[in-house]
Amino acid sequence: MRLRVLEIIPTLVRGGAEKQFAMLATQLPASEFDVQVAVLTHTGPLEESIRAANIPVTVIGKRWKTDPLAYRRLKRLIAEYRPDIVHTWIFAANCYGRLAARAQRVPHIVACERCVDRWKVWHELTIDRYLARHTECIATNSSGVRDFYAQHGIAAGKFVVIPNGIGPFRPDTSRSRQDLLREFNLPPETRLIGAVGRLWPQKRYKDLIWAAELLRVARGDTHLLIIGEGPQRDMLQRFCDEVRVTSHVHFLGQRDDVAAILTHLDCFWLGSGYEGQSNSLMEAMSAGLPVIATDIPGNRDLIVPDESGYLVGVGDSGEIARKTNILLNDAALAKSLGQRARQRMLEEFSVARMVDQYAQLFRSLTRSGENKSAAGP
Repeated sequence: MRLRVLEIIPTLVRGGAEKQFAMLATQLPASEFDVQVAVLTHTGPLEESIRAANIPVTVIGKRWKTDPLAYRRLKRLIAEYRPDIVHTWIFAANCYGRLAARAQRVPHIVACERCVDRWKVWHELTIDRYLARHTECIATNSSGVRDFYAQHGIAAGKFVVIPNGIGPFRPDTSRSRQDLLREFNLPPETRLIGAVGRLWPQKRYKDLIWAAELLRVARGDTHLLIIGEGPQRDMLQRFCDEVRVTSHVHFLGQRDDVAAILTHLDCFWLGSGYEGQSNSLMEAMSAGLPVIATDIPGNRDLIVPDESGYLVGVGDSGEIARKTNILLNDAALAKSLGQRARQRMLEEFSVARMVDQYAQLFRSLTRSGENKSAAGP
């Protein structure tokens, strides 16, 4: 008999956690697992791939921060489906999903923490600690996330670390490098650097803009392409004007052709002050790009320093520029770092490995429950 697994997440937008969620939901072995998906707030473009795998999707439709009707609808779904395991992702779904699962006496409750959530205030961390007592285990993607929550009162032993998965990169040659350069009216000798992520304080894009300015002064042929949207866009564009680097920094917004852009980059940057495990960094490494990222938990799990990329101190724009200049002047070194980055992703961070680790976790939880039942009171 297949195990019934209900996966719950706030939305199905194209975020890092949401991509991992969709890959897991669609690739758990159908011979063993009957999977359904509940979307707490609103759906998004990833729903299509989930439905294409014949997995039912229910949108709960939470409208307010505290929404009793949404909680009731989620409880009703759980009562009708009767899952063996409820697996919740991200704060809102972790709250509503675990409470509803507990109320409906679901045998196994698993939560997911995906990031070093420094944005959480005291009452949110208090909720996390309370719900952890009623959670069989908490899956996370890096030791840094586990350590963060351990510092805030959740036992490290409650966590299971399952790294993110990344599929093999498929170069998109539908657009040539010349086409990309023409889009921004750039000369043929331009060296392209990329950064992908939401435009908000965690990502520290001002540090990358400073690094772009240093490179502009040092060599003049580099251009930084920033892919993503967010609340800091206007401020960052004004900052570019202030440091007079506007002509060498390009805000591309949300793009559907990220693979085509990665295919033509010379280097990739990630300047975050904190992360869980960056999907954009993993995608760049999978693409065989030489990467420079901040020396923080999460990034340390991905990059072997000076072997599959470079790690630099948070906020060290000068070192980002210096390392990039070295790579741009040494094609053999850049190629070697990129090749080893790609190999590391293929060997250590495959989607198949991530899915298998979750499958093993779910099997072990249900077997443990069966053993306890067999043992009796």
